[in-house]
Amino acid sequence: MSKRIDISDLNVYYGDFLAVEGVHMSIEPRSVTALIGPSGCGKSTFLRTLNRMHEVIPGARVTGKAVMDGQDLYAPDIDPVEVRRQVGMVFQRPNPFPTMSIADNVLAGVKLNNRRISKAAADELVERSLTGANLWNEVKDRLEKPGSSLSGGQQQRLCIARAIAVQPQVLLMDEPCSALDPISTLAIEELVHELKNDYTIVIVTHNMQQAARVSDRTGFFNIEGTGKPGRLIEMDDTTTMFSSPAQQATEDYISGRFG
Repeated sequence: MSKRIDISDLNVYYGDFLAVEGVHMSIEPRSVTALIGPSGCGKSTFLRTLNRMHEVIPGARVTGKAVMDGQDLYAPDIDPVEVRRQVGMVFQRPNPFPTMSIADNVLAGVKLNNRRISKAAADELVERSLTGANLWNEVKDRLEKPGSSLSGGQQQRLCIARAIAVQPQVLLMDEPCSALDPISTLAIEELVHELKNDYTIVIVTHNMQQAARVSDRTGFFNIEGTGKPGRLIEMDDTTTMFSSPAQQATEDYISGRFG
């Protein structure tokens, strides 16, 4: 079910501005890849290229290749909507649809894709997705309550349930814990650890300890200065990155000397 993604010579532009330059990276299936680096160095921009979300910004474009199991995500005959179905996204701030019930939030993506679904199938999908997001036991008796009635950490797990309900192969997470308290953060980290059995996961995080805890591989992005493009400086197994990185800039960032 989960997919491998190979990125080669990927450049991201906003109009004439080169935001991210020359990324080469392989993202392994059924594993967690963490992207770290200082603010403004292109981590989130790069993440959004993996499901073509950055394209919703006028003037944004990409050159280079992002190939998922042999299929170039940017080939002319590829539908970006289908890419986004296969590559789900969880954002920094929990964003359940506030007026929708918990159950309808889970089904929102499925209905957006115009999939007709019976009541029994919908009920089963809601339970399976909420169970997958470790939320079922907390909400099973109030599925008709609005999504906004949940705590922040529960709302983020609801967003993860919504993302996995459409059965993607890849899950992208853009700082999914930055708005959460430590206990909710731990719950999300444990969930990420479980989800990698079924999905390819890429997570952007500013939290070094989190990257060290949850990921199998880590990529370090950096930027030379304002107006310069972000670049992938190095990527390796997480244990290697945190114990003996190849680049001085990586060591400086991880040890807290800048960023």
